[in-house]
Amino acid sequence: MSLVALTNANLFDSKAGVLRAGATVVIDDAKILDVLFDDTGLSSARKINLAGRTLLPGLIDAHVHVTAVHADVSKMVVMQPSLITAMAKVIMERMLLRGFTTVRDAAGADYGLVSAIESGLLLGPRLFIAGHAISQTGGHGDVRAMGDKRMTCACASVGLLGTIADGVSEVRKAAREQLRSGAHQIKIMAGGGVASPNDPIDGTQFSMDELRAICEEAQAANTYSMAHAYSPKAISRAVQAGVRTIEHGNLLDETAAKIMKAHNAFLVPTLATYDSLAREGQKLGWSQQMLVKLERVKDEGISAIGHARACGVPVGFGSDLLGPMHDDQSNEFVLRAAAMSPTEVLQSATVVNAQILNQENRLGVIVKGAIADLVVVDGDPTKDLKLLTGQGEHLPVIIKAGRFVKNQLAFE
Repeated sequence: MSLVALTNANLFDSKAGVLRAGATVVIDDAKILDVLFDDTGLSSARKINLAGRTLLPGLIDAHVHVTAVHADVSKMVVMQPSLITAMAKVIMERMLLRGFTTVRDAAGADYGLVSAIESGLLLGPRLFIAGHAISQTGGHGDVRAMGDKRMTCACASVGLLGTIADGVSEVRKAAREQLRSGAHQIKIMAGGGVASPNDPIDGTQFSMDELRAICEEAQAANTYSMAHAYSPKAISRAVQAGVRTIEHGNLLDETAAKIMKAHNAFLVPTLATYDSLAREGQKLGWSQQMLVKLERVKDEGISAIGHARACGVPVGFGSDLLGPMHDDQSNEFVLRAAAMSPTEVLQSATVVNAQILNQENRLGVIVKGAIADLVVVDGDPTKDLKLLTGQGEHLPVIIKAGRFVKNQLAFE
C-alpha cells in the first residue's frame, strides 16, 4: 500500500460551505482513505505540506460539449469524426488543467470517449454523457436551414446534431437508443434556442405526452433527463413531465421556479457562454435573428438564479462553450458574483453538481471513501473566485482518482 497525505490544508467542506484549517487528507489509490486533523501515525505516507493552501474537491462542470471543437458548428459539417476527436482531446486536457475533474457532456461525446478517458488512452475529466440530444422536427436540435430536406453531417456521428424524433413511439425509441449507446442521462430539447435559426426562444417543443415518454425511459433505466429550456412555460412543462435538470433557464420567473421546487428539479445556468458569444457572435457570422435572441437572454441569467435561490431550487454549475471559447470556462465562477456568494458558487461546482450526477459522497466532497479528486489553490477562493479563472495558473496540484495530473509542490 502506497499512501499519499496532503497535510496542513485549509479544506473546503462543500456540504457545510466552510473552510476547515489544519486538515490532512490521506489518499490510498483512487479513494480518500481518511480526513484527519492530526498527521501523526502517517510515517509510511508520502507527504506534501500544503502550508495552508486551500484544498477543494475536484471541480465539476455540468454542461459542456467536449466535441464542439469549432465555435461555428456549421463549419463542422465537413470535418471527419477522427479530426473532431483529436481536437476534443486538447479541449478535455485543458478542462482538466483548470481543475475540472468531472464534466457532464450535454450532447456530443460518445461512449468511445468515455472508454478512452477511463482506460487512460486520453487525458481528461471523467465524462457523464448524453449522446445525441433528442429534438422534434424544427426544434433546437434541428439545424437545417429553411427549405432543406436532408440532414447530412459528419459531426452527427459524435452527437452534435440532435436525433430528430416526433411522436411518442419515436421519442421512446430515440431515448432507448441513447441509453443503449452508453448515455448516462438523456438530453431533451424542450424549448427554443439561441444558436438555432428557426425556433423562437420562448417557444415550447414536444407535446407533454412526448416529454413524459422520454422521461419515463430515462427513469426506467435508473437515470434522468436534462432539458434545454429558456422560457417559464417550457421550463414548467419539462419539469412537470419529469425532467430533473433545466439547462440555461435564463427567462425563469418566480412561478416557474416554484414549480421546479415542487418537482425537486435543479437549475444549471450557463452564463459563460452568453458572455463569450456577446463578444464573438457577430464575428462568427451569426444571423440577425440569432443575435437578437442572444441579446434577449444574455443578461437574464442572474435574475433566473435569483428566482431559483429564492424558491429553494438547487443551482448547479455549467458553462456550455464552443471551440476556442472553451478557454472561458472558468469565467463562470466570477460571472455569478451578482447572484451568489463565492462559497455558494463553489458548492454549485462541487456538491450540488455531484447530486445532479447521482454521485453524492463519491464526487464533489472531501470525505472518507470518496473518489480522490482534489484541487489545491494558492489562496482562498471563498474570498476571491478569480483564483479559479484562467487556465489553472493558481492551481499547483490537481489530482484525479488519486493520480497527480499536475504537481508543482515537493514531497517531504
